[in-house]
Amino acid sequence: MALLLKGGKVVTHEMTYTADVLCEDGKITRIAQDLSAPEGAEVIDVTGKLIMPGGIDPHTHMQLPFMGTVAADDFASGTAAALAGGTTTIIDFVIPSPGQPLMEAYHQWRDWSEKSMSNYTFHVAITWWDDSVHQDMETLATEYGINSFKHFMAYKNAIMATDDILVSSFTRCMELGAIATVHAENGELVYHLQQQLMEKGITGPEAHPLSRPPMVEGEAAYRAISISETIGAPLYLVHCSVQESIDAIRYAQSRGHHVYGEVLAGHLTVDDSVYQDANWERAAAHVMSPPFREKKHQDALWKALQAGTLQTTATDHCAFCNEQKAMGKDNFTQIPNGTAGVEERLAVLWEKGVNSGKLTANEFVAVTSTNAAKIFNLYPAKGAIAEGSDADIVVWDPKGKKTISASTHMSKIENNIFEGMEVTGVPTLTICNGVVAWKEGELLAKEGDGQYVMRPTYAPFYESLQRRKALAEPKPVNRKS
Repeated sequence: MALLLKGGKVVTHEMTYTADVLCEDGKITRIAQDLSAPEGAEVIDVTGKLIMPGGIDPHTHMQLPFMGTVAADDFASGTAAALAGGTTTIIDFVIPSPGQPLMEAYHQWRDWSEKSMSNYTFHVAITWWDDSVHQDMETLATEYGINSFKHFMAYKNAIMATDDILVSSFTRCMELGAIATVHAENGELVYHLQQQLMEKGITGPEAHPLSRPPMVEGEAAYRAISISETIGAPLYLVHCSVQESIDAIRYAQSRGHHVYGEVLAGHLTVDDSVYQDANWERAAAHVMSPPFREKKHQDALWKALQAGTLQTTATDHCAFCNEQKAMGKDNFTQIPNGTAGVEERLAVLWEKGVNSGKLTANEFVAVTSTNAAKIFNLYPAKGAIAEGSDADIVVWDPKGKKTISASTHMSKIENNIFEGMEVTGVPTLTICNGVVAWKEGELLAKEGDGQYVMRPTYAPFYESLQRRKALAEPKPVNRKS
């Protein structure tokens, strides 16, 4: 059935204008003023509202097996939360166990994700290396629409990618036209500091940020960038949380390297005082990696987002309930790492970004949708309000108010890292694949409504990368005897 949005103001990453938007067969087919509705179309008056591309969260972990348990939000509840918050596409992660074939892990995650209510796609993690991994990366890229591969530089004795794996995998990404992504924390240093703190009897959540100080992230960011730049491969750093990472990214960008940075809504708004909470459950609820930081880092992150040093915002949505967090009651290293946020991201960024004057509405669209679509080669199908684009849309009420609370969120966990935050600016309507999925507090989508999104390799930025590589190809010296 056709759907016509009447009387709204279209906001893209480039411009703002008044127009009606017609959606048919999952696509945006007409954008103009005073459109007439086709016969049988549903007409929704959105006067006074903003029509924006549906959010793209490039970093979520639904139903993740991790640290001896499984994240509480599966692909149904997690994507329901996404739709409630105005996000229509998530990029989740396939994370093979060391030694597990990549294709086996991929198919397992695809089975789990069939219940998704929003659209979804995957990064695939490289947690080990041999010839089969080399081959499976090509299969994933050419047959299954995977154009990004994740590398954890943290989590020693588990999924940590050592430098030799980074070199092999980054090289393979370059060959395939894919982009490498990294979780930048020095796993050796984290492990060392964790053992020191435990020996000193500091076993609670307050030890978590102490075991992962800013330089642990900064060193890993610089190392990953150095490896990727040497190889000539593009790089995407997830959840940047400190000035040191920003400095490393900015320095690389100033040299012309294709490196992109992501920041979490939580790192922009929550500081490390949460780990001093006398209530163990509340403190543990904030344990994630990287941890929340001193306020000075928040200021640096906002400025980097404003300047374009960081391009995307995400959540790292990985929800664990109190009972799961209690696995580390006497040992902070055993607290499952993760918080929620996929539902709150857009409202928090509008309140703290747009309402504070840090971001324009157009920049908001860029950092919550369009930039991720461009980096991961989804644009202009996703991340755009344009004729021919997918009808993934959020209708936004810039005057709507809400108090964020765990008592009303869609996630299955008992805590919300934004608890009590009052926001002005909320989604009133989320349209996914041309169908109203969430409307004024009511979830209309059903399990399985979401579509798997294929992402082709060789994003547009690869054209210049390939040209540079060809021009820089080494040549032997032709010497006469």
